Amino acid sequence: MTAVFPELVGLTRMATRLHPTPGTPTVHDSSVGGPLLWPADEPWPEDESGYPPVKPLQTLADVHQERALLTQAWARPRGAQENLLSGQESETVERLRAGHDPALLPTGPQPLIPLVQLYARDVPALPFPEGADLLQVLWAPGSGIEGCSANVQLRWRRASDVQEVLRTPPEPAYVECDDHVPEPCLLQPESVQEFPPGHLLDQALKERVYDWCEQRSVSYQSDLSVAPGWKAGGWPAPFTFRDPADSDEDEEWQGGECGGRLEALLTVDSSEWDGNSGSWRPAETASKLVGDPYRSLRNPTMMTIGRGYTLQVYSCVSTPSHLPRTIMQ
Repeated sequence: MTAVFPELVGLTRMATRLHPTPGTPTVHDSSVGGPLLWPADEPWPEDESGYPPVKPLQTLADVHQERALLTQAWARPRGAQENLLSGQESETVERLRAGHDPALLPTGPQPLIPLVQLYARDVPALPFPEGADLLQVLWAPGSGIEGCSANVQLRWRRASDVQEVLRTPPEPAYVECDDHVPEPCLLQPESVQEFPPGHLLDQALKERVYDWCEQRSVSYQSDLSVAPGWKAGGWPAPFTFRDPADSDEDEEWQGGECGGRLEALLTVDSSEWDGNSGSWRPAETASKLVGDPYRSLRNPTMMTIGRGYTLQVYSCVSTPSHLPRTIMQ
């Protein structure tokens, strides 16, 4: 690409594809949905108090139990006329999905849940504030994950400062959106080089690049620019279902606490690759069935953003500890 378009030479960025893999992470691992190296004497963050529950909702335990049951069911062999679930299993799934009476659920702020923990050693493409070697991202598993609010929070820390670890973190009493609950995953980091997404290219250069790609039956957006899946650093994900804000002065591109400049920090994706970005599929999985078992290779975290979109987490460049801004792209 750079040989054909030398203008791209200065626009390359390194990103770290996280490649979440089902596992049992500890507080000393980089992970998605795993336990955090959290100081025992530090308050656990809570979400912004919203409307009280108005419909039956599941707990975290309900969500994980249902997924475990279905994962086991899909993985075991069965005959052509055999039901996926036994009668007892069907009753269990029905009970778990029924949720809990909203009148019995507590109101007020709820504890956030761990989204991702990244040790600097595993994400060389991600700049850390001076003195920090650990990033923790927590969020509220509900509909309020977009924008800039206490529903998504960052913690930058030095791991060696944590003397006593919080062993039993608080959990929310209910889950508003089970699609926003990650299953625990270990990471298999991979450094990749990226080019800017189409919406960040100069229009004249964009037209030339897209014409060149079309002549070669490849997609700049899907094959050559930004890696799909969960990743740290690099360029932000492309916009898919809407256009980005036109002006850099728009609130969408500014830090919520200071109005400062933002940079891509973390990409939370609904899949590691899809039908358009299959060229990014790891070679190690080429001989495996994508949809087998229930917890598919493309979606090891079992999370879905919107209708299969991406949530881009941006951090404040001048003050990384500020609340991040999140945009569904």
